[in-house]
Amino acid sequence: MKRVFLYLKECFWQMCGGLAMKMTASVAELFIPWILAHIVDDIIPTKNTTAVLLWGGGMVLCSLMAVVFNVWANRVSAAVSGDATERMRHDLFTKIIKLSSADIDRFTIPSLISRMTSDTYETHRVLGVLQRMGVRAPMIMLGGIVITLTLDPVLSLVMISAMPILAAITVFISRKGVKLYKTARRSGDDMIRVARENITGVRVIKALSKGEHEKLRFEEKNRRLTTAERVAGRTMAGVNPIMSIILNLSLVAVIIVGAYRVNAGLTEPGKIIAFMSYITMIFNALLAVTRLFTMFSRASASAGRIFEVMDCECEPMLDSASEIRTEPLSADAPAVCFENVSFKYPDSGFLLQDISFSIGKGETLGILGATGSGKSTLLRLLLRFYSPDSGRISVGGTDITTLSAKELRRHFGVVFQNDILFAGTVADNLNFDRSISMEDIEKAIKNSCADEFIDDPATEVAIKGANFSGGQKQRLMIARALAGSPEILILDDSSSALDYLTDAQLRENLATITDSTKIIIAQRVSSIMHSQRILVIDEGKIIGCGSHAELMESCAVYRETYEVQMGGAEND
Repeated sequence: MKRVFLYLKECFWQMCGGLAMKMTASVAELFIPWILAHIVDDIIPTKNTTAVLLWGGGMVLCSLMAVVFNVWANRVSAAVSGDATERMRHDLFTKIIKLSSADIDRFTIPSLISRMTSDTYETHRVLGVLQRMGVRAPMIMLGGIVITLTLDPVLSLVMISAMPILAAITVFISRKGVKLYKTARRSGDDMIRVARENITGVRVIKALSKGEHEKLRFEEKNRRLTTAERVAGRTMAGVNPIMSIILNLSLVAVIIVGAYRVNAGLTEPGKIIAFMSYITMIFNALLAVTRLFTMFSRASASAGRIFEVMDCECEPMLDSASEIRTEPLSADAPAVCFENVSFKYPDSGFLLQDISFSIGKGETLGILGATGSGKSTLLRLLLRFYSPDSGRISVGGTDITTLSAKELRRHFGVVFQNDILFAGTVADNLNFDRSISMEDIEKAIKNSCADEFIDDPATEVAIKGANFSGGQKQRLMIARALAGSPEILILDDSSSALDYLTDAQLRENLATITDSTKIIIAQRVSSIMHSQRILVIDEGKIIGCGSHAELMESCAVYRETYEVQMGGAEND
């Protein structure tokens, strides 16, 4: 939690003002029972009405001060905790954006979402409560004990004797509760993961009539979370009843002992009344401290999860802040070159083995292979979403490990499998804060064949492009990649939803863009057969490399795929 408190630095003086107001309000509250005891024991016997009204006015003034300053201080604490959490959430989001794909795989997306939402909420709560109760509760408790000692030390000892028992019981219960709440948080991560999968894949679930199956799967995770929260809640539920019992027993003990002392002339009725008020205030403050301990422990666990992400070491390339170089790729070196590259996903049997190939500037490389053969993995390595275990990858003759993320990726325009569109306009999606002119946007729409259904770039796009068909979304994503006039264009199975006529037209349009190097992954031979070079990938190995004509002679897998898809005819 120390690192969480660092986010309060920018609001230090504002927070100090709020704490000063909270202290003032606490002092005013402590004076109210003391003034009442003074009126009952010292003023009323004199029958001085003016003095009664004067001291009564003092009680009203203290009450008003307590209300006004408490409300004001609470508003300040809400503002301070909100601002601090906003900055922490911003830093966490920024870090998540910088995480490598391997780190995201390790943390998992549902867990990252939970850390961004639930865990930051826990820290927000504890920052606010610490400012509200972290000052008030100790002041009320200690101040009440000091005042009661001045009023009647014997009654004070009767009251204080119950506090160690109460503190021991509540701390014991709270510690058990913290462990149970940690278990509940892990169950919450599992439930979020299942919910995310179901919401994302709702169309598939409906199409396969698997709604009942997924409901049962979610119900299992939901039940586990509910059970964990219920066990934690039941454990913590013992605090309030125990507090009430001890509070009531203490009140009874103070009244009984006080009655004997009044009869003996050792104390006065007003002090007994004040003691009853102070006991309630002190024990409520002790309960607040106990709650603070529980909340602080839960927030500490959440803070640990947050800073586990923030402390994750990014690759030097990804965390570089060097300036973007403006020179184009070298004309003499290959646009892209893989040299003996091997890679294995963590906790996976898949292995990309000894991959070597190059592609010249302005050329087109087609990549063909079965599902799971490693085609997309090549692109992830090229963009450095993952780092190869061995080998070297260069762009324009420059090793990509020597480039910052911006320096590397500024050369690329990319359309991934299962890519998404964002809510906004078509122009917003294509521009994507890259300062692209409207002329270039309209040109990209035309080259991607999206002009068939987009008349105006101001056309609205729903979340994830839900108001467009699969083929229309793919064309808009291709337009987004083309809009930036990239030096290297990557299309990863980006025409799978297009009909053959539109696919053919798209290929013709792309062929006119001669200043870009193109890497095209496709399931259709027709989409890549006109490429200058074609790679055939199988189980992480290159089993064929060459032009269409060369592969028809030398690669049986390519030839069989061609004959199945094209019927053995040379179609364009």
